[in-house]
Amino acid sequence: MIKISNLEKYFTTQEYKTIALNKISFEVKKGEFVSIMGPSGSGKSTLLNILGLLDDADGGSFIFNDEEVINYKERQRAHLRKHNIGFVFQSFNLIDELTVFENVELALIYTGIKKSERKGKVDEVLERMQIMHRRSHFPTQLSGGQQQRVAVARALVNEPKLILADEPTGNLDSKTGNEVMELLTELNNQGSTIIMVTHSEHDAKYGNRIIRMLDGEKVTESLLSNY
Repeated sequence: MIKISNLEKYFTTQEYKTIALNKISFEVKKGEFVSIMGPSGSGKSTLLNILGLLDDADGGSFIFNDEEVINYKERQRAHLRKHNIGFVFQSFNLIDELTVFENVELALIYTGIKKSERKGKVDEVLERMQIMHRRSHFPTQLSGGQQQRVAVARALVNEPKLILADEPTGNLDSKTGNEVMELLTELNNQGSTIIMVTHSEHDAKYGNRIIRMLDGEKVTESLLSNY
């Protein structure tokens, strides 16, 4: 599904050039659950942004579903992103003024799904995430775990080929965090490809493989026994 080779990313000011990613290479196959770990400043969030087509690289190769996307323009990246990638963030990124249903529906509106089709798709994914009973509530009326379930529902409603999760348990207590990780594992078992950035060794072990980064470089890559 994904193959990156010698991927590079720089941040430049008038005086300094900071290397955020230094010739990183790895592959992610369809159906894998890959955890990316590293200390703050290691480049893992920058890498996730590039994989999610939210940012562009400064060098190397990035092949997504057999297409070289490294030189895609923003419009091309946006089209590929909307139809292929679902995002789950640490801060949930829900809109407080919208109900649970409306927050999830918004992802379908962005991709141009007709109103007549949206209700069925949203209801189906809310049932799947076991949050249907909260469909008319607002995010501020939900627990952290419930908000993350809504965020996962929003990520799934367009049936993406890839789910990118950025510290998905970072704002949750351990019990609720475990529930979210079990949910991601269930989605992976159902066929979703997942790439997750995390600081947590505990969470990382839910994946099939761990890639460890330091100073913009991949330093180790290891398979886990559950793969």
